[in-house]
Amino acid sequence: MRGSAPEDEKRFHRPALRRSVTAVAAAVLLLPLSGTPSATAGQPRTDGLQQAFTDAAARFHVPRSVLLGVSYLESRWDGHGGAPSVSGGYGPMHLTDARTALARTPEFSTGDQDARGDDARPRTRPAAPAKRAALPAELPARLRTLATAAELTGLPAGKLRTDPAANVLGGAALLAAEQHRLGRSASGDPARWYTAVARYGGQDDARAGRAFADEVYEVMRRGQSRTTDAGQRVTLAASPRLAPDAAQQKRLGTPSDRGAARKLECPWTVACESVPAPYEEFGDGDYGNHDKADRPEDQRVRAIVIHDTEGSWETTLKLIKDPTYVSWNYTIRSSDGLIAQHVPTKDVAWHAGNWYINSHSVGIEHEGFLAAPDAWYTEAMYRASARLVKYLSRKYDVPLDRQHILGHDNVPGTTPATIPGMHTDPGPYWDWAHYFTLLGKPFRATAGARGGLVTIRPDYDRNQPVYTGCAKPGDACAPHGSTAVRLYTAPSESAPLVRDIGLHPDGSDSTTGVNDTGARATTGQQFAVADRDGDWTAIWYLGQRAWFRNPHGHRVAVNAKGLIATPKEGRSEIPVYGRAYPEKEAYPAGVPYQSVSPLPYKLAAGQEYAVGGRVRGDYFYAPTFDVSKHAIVRGEDVYYEIQLGHRVGYVRAADVEVRRSGS
Repeated sequence: MRGSAPEDEKRFHRPALRRSVTAVAAAVLLLPLSGTPSATAGQPRTDGLQQAFTDAAARFHVPRSVLLGVSYLESRWDGHGGAPSVSGGYGPMHLTDARTALARTPEFSTGDQDARGDDARPRTRPAAPAKRAALPAELPARLRTLATAAELTGLPAGKLRTDPAANVLGGAALLAAEQHRLGRSASGDPARWYTAVARYGGQDDARAGRAFADEVYEVMRRGQSRTTDAGQRVTLAASPRLAPDAAQQKRLGTPSDRGAARKLECPWTVACESVPAPYEEFGDGDYGNHDKADRPEDQRVRAIVIHDTEGSWETTLKLIKDPTYVSWNYTIRSSDGLIAQHVPTKDVAWHAGNWYINSHSVGIEHEGFLAAPDAWYTEAMYRASARLVKYLSRKYDVPLDRQHILGHDNVPGTTPATIPGMHTDPGPYWDWAHYFTLLGKPFRATAGARGGLVTIRPDYDRNQPVYTGCAKPGDACAPHGSTAVRLYTAPSESAPLVRDIGLHPDGSDSTTGVNDTGARATTGQQFAVADRDGDWTAIWYLGQRAWFRNPHGHRVAVNAKGLIATPKEGRSEIPVYGRAYPEKEAYPAGVPYQSVSPLPYKLAAGQEYAVGGRVRGDYFYAPTFDVSKHAIVRGEDVYYEIQLGHRVGYVRAADVEVRRSGS
């Protein structure tokens, strides 16, 4: 879904402590003090986040590795400048304070465009009026764990929201309280904290809690080390032989019933539930919100499209149940990585705004907001998503690369008129490098300087280009790591940004707007090298040379090799398309011909573009609720998918020569 501004309803899921806070707090605070003199309630150390974990562990007798593992799953140890997450959580330990988080949320509109992407059957939904969510007078405990942590530690709520060290202390207090509530001692053995970890991360869903705990223990086994968004280095040493207490694990059961997971088309290692999207008729012969099909028997699944919801979990699930709305195959919850499946992968969901892409893809929504750095994507979400994508990749033989694992912002418009309205999620803050590392396919150099291609790969945390429009038009967004590099018309940051004549048909320049993809190259995307000049590299992009700063010692791209497409000899320029439909002669009687309109971009002689795959043109005709009237039109025309710009495109095989790059 397209990024604009945060929406009205927020979902806040944190574990409820079922004993009274007063009783549990008294028990926890009676624990003997240990550690350094500064590790006392109300006075956490502030001389480093690593030390804060040590102090909190000592104060509440929680193994430091457990604290580090839980915090890594919740936030990757980032504090996000004291801003709340999409689930209303603050700081490295994700302590929830729903009322305060909502007060900081701007008003918004939920208007969006058609995501079916079929010119023959346009579907739109009106914009909703700007509004705020209303919270009940008395919040359940899971929506106010920060307040519980304040009672347990004696620290003021404001400090727990903004001071990472205090926040860690609050998280340790909650874990200790949960362990006490379960009737277990504050053991120094990490294996004996499995159930408490599950309850901390599982909120109101036992399946999600089990999956969360298993990921925490996997992190502890492997170890982690990274520099946080505040510039602090934090390390969790590996414990390769660590295993959860078998008795606790058995009582909680497996992460998800394997039979149910298979039925739901989810890996059994994640928490997955069914929230079906309706396939219903309504109105004057209309229907929704997806199409019945029989993939891969009738059409091949070639891509997986990554979205963000631009809305809360609850709002998103309400929308997927609306037959007059659009659809997608899965949604993943921010707070714990719980996966809901809506549309069977054999069927075609209406999610990408491009009917050809819809017909050949699976769509996965992630709870969050692209334009709001405070609505951050959690490690639990990344990991659950990566497990799901690996599962789907194996199921449908989808390559794990950026030509086949697309963002919604990489999906092309089908005609020139549709380009300006194409969606822009998951946006420049989605960490593609981390995501592909979790997929087991990290981006690395595959060639020397003469390989002919580059793979975009900036250091996410250090790469912080200025974006605007996250909260208000024209206002600078808060500094934040980014997955994208900016593209210029010349090797200078004072040069204009490259133009996208499809996105800006009036001829205006690209902007630094967070939703303006016109001059942006993103992590994992591969482009053909057009030129080099000192610390600058030029690539072929939307029919022009596009320059980005790529200094020695701080590279934002690595060398690569692969197939490239270039206009055939004798052709001064060739068209490019947003879909790979068959030729007119392939359409049988009764199926209207779908024209393949060229996009406004032209590829000139001598230009080269990275090839993502070879496809034969086809068209899924699905005009009615009656599946007997559906048809697959297959043609003889062959296309190549190319990395056209920020979005992919298609060129006819008859128009191009395809060869190895660098040759």
